[in-house]
Amino acid sequence: MNNRTIESHSFNSFEGNPIFPITQNSTDLIQNPKAYFYPLHPSSSPPPLAQSLLQSVAPPTSPPPQPSPHRPVPLDGMASPAPATPAAAAAHSPPPRIGLAGLATMGQNLALNIAEKGFPISVYNRTAAKVDSTLLRARDEGALPVLGHRDPRGFVLSLSRPRTVVLLVQAGPAVDATIDALTPYLEPGDAIVDGGNEWYQNTERRIEEAAARGILYLGMGVSGGEEGARNGPSLMPGGHADAYNNIKDILEKAAAQTEDGACVTFVGPGGAGNFVKMVHNGIEYGDMQLIAEAYDVLRRVGGLSNSEIADVFAEWNKGELESFLVEITADIFTVADPLDGSGGALVDKILDKTGMKGTGKWTVQQAAELAVAAPTIAASLDGRYLSGLKDERVTAAGVLEEEGMPAGLLEKINVDKKELVDRVRQALYASKICSYAQGMNLIRAKSEEKGWNLNLAELARIWKGGCIIRARFLDRIKRAYDRNPELANLIVDREFAREMVQRQNAWRWVVARAVEAGISTPGMTASLSYFDTYRSSRLPANLIQAQRDLFGAHTYERIDRPGSFHTEWTKLARRSNGAAI
Repeated sequence: MNNRTIESHSFNSFEGNPIFPITQNSTDLIQNPKAYFYPLHPSSSPPPLAQSLLQSVAPPTSPPPQPSPHRPVPLDGMASPAPATPAAAAAHSPPPRIGLAGLATMGQNLALNIAEKGFPISVYNRTAAKVDSTLLRARDEGALPVLGHRDPRGFVLSLSRPRTVVLLVQAGPAVDATIDALTPYLEPGDAIVDGGNEWYQNTERRIEEAAARGILYLGMGVSGGEEGARNGPSLMPGGHADAYNNIKDILEKAAAQTEDGACVTFVGPGGAGNFVKMVHNGIEYGDMQLIAEAYDVLRRVGGLSNSEIADVFAEWNKGELESFLVEITADIFTVADPLDGSGGALVDKILDKTGMKGTGKWTVQQAAELAVAAPTIAASLDGRYLSGLKDERVTAAGVLEEEGMPAGLLEKINVDKKELVDRVRQALYASKICSYAQGMNLIRAKSEEKGWNLNLAELARIWKGGCIIRARFLDRIKRAYDRNPELANLIVDREFAREMVQRQNAWRWVVARAVEAGISTPGMTASLSYFDTYRSSRLPANLIQAQRDLFGAHTYERIDRPGSFHTEWTKLARRSNGAAI
C-alpha cells in the first residue's frame, strides 16, 4: 500500500466516522501503531491506527446526513460519526457546549484543561497542524474529549445550542478576522468569548456588533501563563452576563481553586473584564520591577551570590512575600546555563533588555486619562523603555566614567548581610502594597466613570490563585475591601497602615543607600514618594498653582475663604520690588 493510498484511507470513515490524522505523514502513522485518528463526534474515542485503517476501507453504509444546527457537520461531506469504541458508545455524551478557536500554546492548554474537567470541547485553528498537535496531546494526556475541526463551519455547527466559542488569538485585527469567519454560522443566543489581552474599547465595540446579530459577547482576561491555562488560570470575564451564565459551570471547574472558591467571577458589563486584566498586568509590571530592584541591591550592595539570592527569595516565599513571582525568582537563580559547561547561572547570561506587549503602556495611559496616580507602575514601564536602550546606556557609562564617575558603586556601603536582607524584604513588601493600591484605585476610577460597579474584594479573591500576581497578601487585600468597599486607598486600611509605618525606616534606608551607591531603584523610590505624598496634609502644590495663575491666569483657591481667585502677580511683584528699593 503506497502513501497515496494510505492518505486516502486516512480520510475515509471508521464505521461511518469522519476522522482526522494526528500527523501529516501517513507513513509515520503506520510506523507508530500507537497513533490515533480522532473522530469528529463528542461521543467518540480515538481508535488505534491499525483498527481505523482496517475498518476505513469500506465506504459508509448510510448516506451523509444533511447539516443541521444540532449536529456536527462532517468534513468534506462525510457521514456524521457514531461512537468509535464500546466505552464511548456507552457514554453517548451530547455534543460539546463549548468550542475554542486559536490553538497556540495558551489555547491548547485551556482546551485540554476544560476537557480534563469533564467537558467535551471542539477545537479549531486555521492551521491544520495546530489541530493535529492538540489532538495528539489530548490523546497522550488521558484520552481527553477534544474534537478537532479544520473548517469554521464544521467547528461551529459541532456545538450544541446555545453555542459558546472561545477565542484565543492575537489581540487586534486577528480577533476581528476570526469573528468574521465564525459568525456566519452562529445564531441568535450563541456567544463569543475573547480570551486575549484585548484593549477594552475593542471589546465594547465588538459587544455592540455582536448584539446587532443577536450574539452574546464576553471579553475574558486569562492570567496564569501556559501553566495556568493548563492547570487552572484566573479568569476575568466581562460583557454580557448571559454569556457568562451559559458556561459558568465550565469556567468554575477550569479556573484555579483556592479556599475561597474558583478564581473566576463575572467582573462586570462592557469591557470590564479586559480592563481589569489590563490593570492586573500593570500591577505585574510593578511587581517584577520591584523584585528586580531587590535583587540588584542584594547583589551589588550586599555582594550576595546567585545561590545566596536563591535562598533569600525561597525564604521570603515562606512569609508575607509569598507569591508566584517570588517563588519563580528563587527558582531562576538555581538554573545553570545549559549551553555553558562551567556551571554558571543562566540568569547572568541573559541580555538586560526587557520586552513588553503593551498592557503596561495601556495601564499608564488610562491612569493619566483618569487622573489616577500610578507612579510605581509608570516607573516600571519607564524601566523597560530604558532597558531597551542598551547601546546608549553602554555609551553613557563610558562617557561619564571618562568624566570621573566610577563605573561601579559610587559609595561602598558596609552592612551586615542579614541586616541588608531583612531591610530589603521590608522595602519590597511596602513598595508592593503601593503598587497594588495604585492598580486598585485605577480600577475603581474606571468603574465609577463607566458605571460598572466593580467589586474590588472579589477581584482580589480571584487573583489569589492561578494568576501571575497571586500572592498571600491578596487575602488581606480582599478583607480590607470587604471591611470597607469604599476604602479610598489600601494605605489607609488600618492593617496595611500599621505595616507601612512599621516598615518605613527600613524602606527609607534601602532607597537612601541605593541612591548613595548610584543604584537605580525607580520602583521602590516611586513607591516611597507615593506613600509620602499621599500622607502629606500639605504639599508645595500651592506654589505650582501660583505659577500657573501668574503665566496663564488659571486662578487658584484659598485655604481661608471660598471661591476662585486671580492675582496680577507681576504687577504686584514689581510694585513690591520698587517699594523695597
